[in-house]
Amino acid sequence: MNSETLFYIIIGIIIVNFLKDKILDALNAKHFKDAVPSELQDVYDEARYKKSQNYKAINYRFGIWSSLFSLILTLGFLLLDGFEYVDTIARSYSENPIIIALIFFGIIMLASEIISTPFSYYKTFVIEEQFGFNKTTRKTFILDKIKGLFMMALLGGSILALIVWFYQITGNQFWLYAWGIVIIFTVFMNMFYAKLIVPLFNKQTPLEEGELRNKISNYANSVGFNLDKIFVIDGSKRSTKANAYFSGFGSEKRVTLFDTLITDLDDEEIVSVLAHEVGHYKRKHIIFNLFASVLMTGFTLFILSIFISNPLLSNVIGVEIPSFHAGLIAFGLLYSPISEITGLIMNYFSRKFEYEADDYAKTTYKAEPLISSLKKLSKNSLSNLTPHPAYVFMHYSHPTLLQRIKKMKAE
Repeated sequence: MNSETLFYIIIGIIIVNFLKDKILDALNAKHFKDAVPSELQDVYDEARYKKSQNYKAINYRFGIWSSLFSLILTLGFLLLDGFEYVDTIARSYSENPIIIALIFFGIIMLASEIISTPFSYYKTFVIEEQFGFNKTTRKTFILDKIKGLFMMALLGGSILALIVWFYQITGNQFWLYAWGIVIIFTVFMNMFYAKLIVPLFNKQTPLEEGELRNKISNYANSVGFNLDKIFVIDGSKRSTKANAYFSGFGSEKRVTLFDTLITDLDDEEIVSVLAHEVGHYKRKHIIFNLFASVLMTGFTLFILSIFISNPLLSNVIGVEIPSFHAGLIAFGLLYSPISEITGLIMNYFSRKFEYEADDYAKTTYKAEPLISSLKKLSKNSLSNLTPHPAYVFMHYSHPTLLQRIKKMKAE
């Protein structure tokens, strides 16, 4: 197979993926005005439901234009040998493969961020603002972008440099060393993300003593779950949408509640949400996801090691001088259908785990407050209550609200 054939395969993959997503979006959009199921009649009143429909429709149209722009830009960059141009710039500054790779990806990532910023700005300050979700100031928006770029350069750049270095000294065996680095990084981030990274973007404070903390502690003790670290994060700094998450292992495990969650839900509902999160921990979902991520990364790196030395990979995206960094781009584009499949598998397990965590919360606490909390969260975020089944299958990491409620009431 020559580089021209592979090039057209890449173009085909990009176009097919775009069409697949747009077809799914269109199917989903047809259900925006469906009647609300009887089990969910109490989620929206008529005015709120119309607002939800408008929110979904505006986001749908915005998604069409933004993804179409991205498609045209990507195809244009490939057809006009954009990667060769960036590679030439990178090579003009150094002959060191590591430095060249860092400059190459640095230019691409910075350009991507600059191009995508107007879209994220419009999404935040026009769409989210229009429907009352946005609490982000322009200063916070800009600082988030700068911090994000800094983190990408520091963490992403360090890992990339190490991988290229391993490739230079070990050849096709680099994947084993790269996999080891990824494992260490993944475990480290799972352990310390909330302690080291989150504070760069949000303020976290321990949940104050009082009735809510006592209820949470009593529940945790009742299921034999040692939970000393309960934090509240200032999610309202950016949005009115609420969330809660569990992170860490051992002595570093903690539960983080968005301040918006505490505002939106009563104490019983908050404890039920926390019981759901504890269920993920008790049912070993966090460990499973960690191992699955590590194994898939190892598999991907192994496949990469088989092809990365072939000059065809670099040539297929128009880069004349074969290199690890150019091969990595081409491999990523060719590997995307496999990534899509693994993503579907992980989404399947994720939905399964949500049912199990719901069941754990129901068994060890109560179903009613969890159901009412899910309804409130859906209402406050103007969630789609009637998504198309194909869209759910392809994109949802959680079951729909209706599916979760029916499951909890049936058992």
